[in-house]
Amino acid sequence: MNPFWSNIFRGSGYEDTLAYFLSTVPVFSKLKKRELNFLETIVHVRNYQKDEVIFEEGDIGSGMYAIRSGQVVIYTRDEHDRETEETVLESGDFFGEVALTASRPRIASARTTEQTVLVGLFRSDMLEAVRKHPAGAANILLGLTRVISDRLHHSQILIHELKRQQTGSDREHNQS
Repeated sequence: MNPFWSNIFRGSGYEDTLAYFLSTVPVFSKLKKRELNFLETIVHVRNYQKDEVIFEEGDIGSGMYAIRSGQVVIYTRDEHDRETEETVLESGDFFGEVALTASRPRIASARTTEQTVLVGLFRSDMLEAVRKHPAGAANILLGLTRVISDRLHHSQILIHELKRQQTGSDREHNQS
């Protein structure tokens, strides 16, 4: 295609901005453009090398991360220091969001599996945002609350299903 025409049809380039990326992350997906632009000023972008540890199980959480590019494995270790892979996350996924509101030990570790770009939002930055920009911070926290509520609801469904399976298994065992 002629470069003249490709430039006309390419668009504004907004899709390449950090604010656009943030709008694709479920925690921030309901934010208005102005709030996304504000969020863009308080997040931290960091490049990670392959196999770089982001945090370890037991570390006190300080914030959440969204994966702009690359891949992250979430894992736990047993008492013999053997790793169990819990999940693999990719571009657009996020993790560690509970640390935005609670200073608690991490329940798993996170490590990159390839070169990765992470966007971090930390509790200290959120607290400052609450002071300086309460309306925008409130909308960010509402998005966080929505996502945590969805995950809690999903967990409750899984627990209920496991209990039902266990009850059925107990009945079968007792009948034999």
